[in-house]
Amino acid sequence: DVQLQASGGGLVQAGGSLRLSCAASGFTFDDYAIGWLRQAPGKEREGMSCISSSDGSTYYADSVKGRFTISSDNAKNMVYLQMSSLKPEDTAVYYCAARRGYCSGRMTYWGKGTLVTVSS
Repeated sequence: DVQLQASGGGLVQAGGSLRLSCAASGFTFDDYAIGWLRQAPGKEREGMSCISSSDGSTYYADSVKGRFTISSDNAKNMVYLQMSSLKPEDTAVYYCAARRGYCSGRMTYWGKGTLVTVSS
């Protein structure tokens, strides 16, 4: 079974940093793109970042570009999201998700989210 487990959320002050981790299993990691999406209360889910495991190509939404960095460890089937200069508007439940191939297109598999709360 495909499993994606996000972890690393928590409470942080504005301007602080957090690193989220996504542990993937049940599929050939190198054939998939892994993305991070978030959903804030009362808002639609937003795709923030994605990395293609096959070639390392990445995508960032404008709202996080320059502040968040996505990376992967293919040997460990892990994807990380380093978040810096956090803002209160970054408060949301963060999900990791996967799709075969590259980052363009809808995600196929989803994990449970991890809550990030940024206090002002």
